[in-house]
Amino acid sequence: MKKLELFEPAMCCSTGVCGPSVDEELLMVTSVFETFEGIESVEASRHNLTSDPDAFVNHPTILKLLQEKGNDILPITLVDGEVVKEGSYPTLEEFGKYSDIHFVMQSANSSEGCCGGNSGSEGCC
Repeated sequence: MKKLELFEPAMCCSTGVCGPSVDEELLMVTSVFETFEGIESVEASRHNLTSDPDAFVNHPTILKLLQEKGNDILPITLVDGEVVKEGSYPTLEEFGKYSDIHFVMQSANSSEGCCGGNSGSEGCC
């Protein structure tokens, strides 16, 4: 089983739909993590500095990176405990590489949702 962990900067919410404008990148990340919830071969977790500071303090690798490089290094992505990306969110292609899952971005105008169903959402699978 792959273990994927995402340590994010402080923010009011992780979904991307709060505040004055929608953050498309955070929407994509949220969609990816929702997809991971239904996949047994991937254990995925997100940690936000605002809502889950203990995860940062209790993870020696993350704590060391923050002490050495500051908060600008966030987000940090780990796969099986190893740092694979710093300073920006993974792309769909990178999420696929890290998890061995093939993700497909659907057009906002598409009548089909993720995985060919009719969920009506822009997303991935």
